[in-house]
Amino acid sequence: MRYALALSRTHEAELSFLYCDPRPDTGNSEDKLGIRRAESLRSALFEHLDPSDLHGLRWRLLVVLANDIGEAITHHAQAEATDLIVMRSRRRPHRAALLGSTAESVSRSAPCPVLVMHNDEREWVREGLHIDLKRVLVAYDFSDYSELALKYALSLAQEHQTELHLLHVLPPRSVNEPEIAWYPSKGESAYHTAAQRMQRVVPAEVHLWCNIKTVVSEGHPYREILNYAEMNEIDLISVGAHGAGFGMRALFGSNVDRVLRQAPCPVLVARPLRPSVVMRNEESKDLLSERADSRLYPSGGRVSEFDDSRVWLRGQLRTT
Repeated sequence: MRYALALSRTHEAELSFLYCDPRPDTGNSEDKLGIRRAESLRSALFEHLDPSDLHGLRWRLLVVLANDIGEAITHHAQAEATDLIVMRSRRRPHRAALLGSTAESVSRSAPCPVLVMHNDEREWVREGLHIDLKRVLVAYDFSDYSELALKYALSLAQEHQTELHLLHVLPPRSVNEPEIAWYPSKGESAYHTAAQRMQRVVPAEVHLWCNIKTVVSEGHPYREILNYAEMNEIDLISVGAHGAGFGMRALFGSNVDRVLRQAPCPVLVARPLRPSVVMRNEESKDLLSERADSRLYPSGGRVSEFDDSRVWLRGQLRTT
């Protein structure tokens, strides 16, 4: 909640507090029950929140009654053209490895980037909702999704004047020769090829306002990412969600899954912004009607639509 408040204030974004609860097995009217739960949630919200933190913000409190929490979050984000989902994840590596956590489920299907955090990690939102973001790490593998992760990291780095680290991990045993040799090789090694490509990744003008560090390592990607983040006191890791690879390997844990579970800092899972759509199935209609009936603080703010090629701009970030 503190991260969502800080980001919303910095980027002048509308903020939605979304609470998902299973459908009740009761004879009471769902509309009345939704309003009563929303009022209870509002009371609980102000137990952990200073009302002054909301001063000047466009915000609202939403209650959604749904059996599948992850699906409800992604449906709401899609319907509202949300630009960023902020959520907390519990560290349950063994259980999550088999069943998957809600955060991992949302990260696989969200229509926008997802910022995931844990309790026991390095924080960069200080007292007074001040953002103290110093070092951002981008896991870059030259794919489209890692390019998207870089764009979001560059946007944050420019906004908060942070140091940007780019890390590319080569497969184990891909470097067969030392970096310094007595005789020149017939061709460039995988290490030198990757290093040269990394130098061309960041536009030249970025170096004028941001300190860039590019690193090439070798090994298992998730281990190298976690080790680098720990050794260099990284505040935020930006990674790309690799479509099928992210979901198909969920049983054994993909690189993104493992980074989410073990990272020493918050993780931004970069996903393309999808434009809002009108949902057709009956379940989605029920979801939207319940959301509308239980809304306590409607906002008249404009809903922006984005295509897959765009990323955040100042004043265009909507946070859930």
